[in-house]
Amino acid sequence: MQDKSNSVVIFNARIIGAFFLLAFLAYGLGSQLFESNDNLEKYLGASLIVANSVMVLFIGILLRKILKLYNPLVGNIYLFTRIFEALALSTIFLNGGISGDLGYFLAMLVLGVGSIPMCLTLLKHKITPSWLAIWGAIGYAVFAFGFMMELFGKAWSIYLLGLGGLWEITFAVWLIFGSNKKVTPKTC
Repeated sequence: MQDKSNSVVIFNARIIGAFFLLAFLAYGLGSQLFESNDNLEKYLGASLIVANSVMVLFIGILLRKILKLYNPLVGNIYLFTRIFEALALSTIFLNGGISGDLGYFLAMLVLGVGSIPMCLTLLKHKITPSWLAIWGAIGYAVFAFGFMMELFGKAWSIYLLGLGGLWEITFAVWLIFGSNKKVTPKTC
């Protein structure tokens, strides 16, 4: 018989995985629709971008609950990362004095840098398979470097985001279908 706390952890893992996949979809479709000249499509695009931001926040909140069992600082860094990402992506349609590209570049740079400690915590405490955690740390480092170069006027991100993006999809699928272990804090 499975204890109740294990069921909650597995349920939360599946929710986090679903949010990763749905956020990809919402932002991808939303950003395309927002570029439209049709007002209805533009409003639908803005709504999908907001939905992405809400899902990104929930990813941060739910993953923080797990990460703080192992390293509270990493849990807080990851939550801050997701809050920053959500707010920066929202600037794309709010016209808050920051260009859409700059908001996106900053959101992705902070996401990349802030996710590296999360992946290293996954590795150190064997929360995920080692190969998945290592892939995530390397993928986010490459991802962040690509977006840092965008801030210097070098269009490198398109070439360097694949590894991190594929990791997020793989991680989401693992959370939904493969994360059936109970999460318990381990001492160092």
